[in-house]
Amino acid sequence: MKYILVTGGVISGIGKGIIASSVGTILKSCGLHVTAIKIDPYINIDAGTFSPYEHGEVFVLDDGGEVDLDLGNYERFLDIRLTKDNNLTTGKIYQSVINKERRGDYLGKTVQVVPHITDAIQEWVVKQATVPVDDDGVEPQVCVIELGGTVGDIESMPFIEAFRQFQFKVKRENFCNIHVSLVPQVRGRFYPMVHGIFECKCVWLIMCRCSTALENSVKEKISMFCHVEPKQVICVQDVSSIYRVPLLLEDQGVVSYLSRRLNMPIDARPRKMLTKWKEMSDRSDRLLEHCSIALVGKYTKFSDSYASVIKALEHSALAISHKLEVKYIDSACLEPGTLQEEPVKYHEAWPHFCFGVRGTEGKIHAINWARIQKKPFLGVCLGMQLAVCEFARSTLGWKDANSTEFDPDSKHPVVIDMPEHNPGQMGGTMRLGKRRTIFTNDTSVLRKLYGDADYVEERHRHRFEVNPELKSHFEEKGFRFVGQDVEGERMEVIELDDHPYFIGVQYHPEFTSRPIKPSPPYLGLLLAAAGKLQSYLQKGCRMSPRDTYSDRSGSSSPDSDISELKMPSISSE
Repeated sequence: MKYILVTGGVISGIGKGIIASSVGTILKSCGLHVTAIKIDPYINIDAGTFSPYEHGEVFVLDDGGEVDLDLGNYERFLDIRLTKDNNLTTGKIYQSVINKERRGDYLGKTVQVVPHITDAIQEWVVKQATVPVDDDGVEPQVCVIELGGTVGDIESMPFIEAFRQFQFKVKRENFCNIHVSLVPQVRGRFYPMVHGIFECKCVWLIMCRCSTALENSVKEKISMFCHVEPKQVICVQDVSSIYRVPLLLEDQGVVSYLSRRLNMPIDARPRKMLTKWKEMSDRSDRLLEHCSIALVGKYTKFSDSYASVIKALEHSALAISHKLEVKYIDSACLEPGTLQEEPVKYHEAWPHFCFGVRGTEGKIHAINWARIQKKPFLGVCLGMQLAVCEFARSTLGWKDANSTEFDPDSKHPVVIDMPEHNPGQMGGTMRLGKRRTIFTNDTSVLRKLYGDADYVEERHRHRFEVNPELKSHFEEKGFRFVGQDVEGERMEVIELDDHPYFIGVQYHPEFTSRPIKPSPPYLGLLLAAAGKLQSYLQKGCRMSPRDTYSDRSGSSSPDSDISELKMPSISSE
């Protein structure tokens, strides 16, 4: 097993996750099996109870793990399936060590950070690195480990010490540290960067984050101060798309260096996977036709709150050769109360939206507008539940229809608390992870978008569900529940008759979207917004949207069914 540790210095949030994912991508393109581990030094057990404004969205895995959004980057870039143990936190480590101490596993010894905590960290990494993450079930050969935060933080110290010891346990030829640092120049000097590298104890590759490419003289100065060769200083400047980062690293010889440094069996054949990434990135830069999507939510002030949703929209927009334009709209600003309290915000929010318990009523107003104006609509999780509430109020005449989450005393509880939900405890009490949804209708639009599948398996994260006892009232009015769980008790997918695209899903399809395999619900939304959905459906959806990009030639262009729908190709200068 080869271990690659990715650390960061100077400031957090400069792209360690993207760089770690990109390193894994270029190694996987060489024929290696790659896995990834994210270490978060905070004391929380997992990310499940975080506000989206703290660390962005909570990413959900197949096994129900609620983890850091960087694991979403790993899965999208590497096209792998991770588990909750691929996200290691200080809370998990201390919990495991304390449980051992309570059982008497340490035989009365004093339990300390060194060696007990540091040993537990190393044992966790070694064990998790061997867990298969590809569909073929083969054990990984390379493990990319990202240490969150910045070196020098007090909470990171046990992990830094653990990996200082770890490099000697696994031997030099099996361990490499990549340090990612912002390059602030103060009169031509790099003191913050050098300090971070010294804190890491041993660094073999330095990834310099900067706005523009560094001159050779600057790279030579960094190599001199940081005790590495100039070829070990890699410039990661701002690029037009994150999908260009693997190509940027490849161009600077990162694969060649790692293959020599770690003595890895690199396949010399042409790297078909990177060819697809290059063509995909080139096509993204050439797009001229725009498609606008209004994203109505409660946490729109921080785009990372909807990171996977944005990525899923980008994947789908690229598949139909459109440049995505997302308009973030705070749902609270759409509510009538805002008109009285902050009329400027109200009048600014509604024109944005028409072009394309807080905030709930605003979402319902937005859904009502999309339904009446016959604008393409996709409701995800709570969005689907509120679509049910809106239809009940507007069409069924149940003016007080609501979810018991917001109005426990409603006479028409169209969305109810699930029996297994424990309201006394927040963490890990939701319906989480991959679940099967059975399509119950042969004419379902979403079923066709999934390649006319009998069922799909997608990831869930919710505590409330549509009240199944009221199902018949909706279907009599053309509001159909076309997908249910395997027991036929939970409503999973809704569709509205006589509407261009009005879809709601209880699950989160964005978590399984990939750059070259866009999520069908999001692809349908983009096709409908671009006016191309009916043309695609009339062709019978012979190719599944999950297999949008061709593997026959390494090309990133869509297969025939979708390529006929795209704008004419634009020749590059």
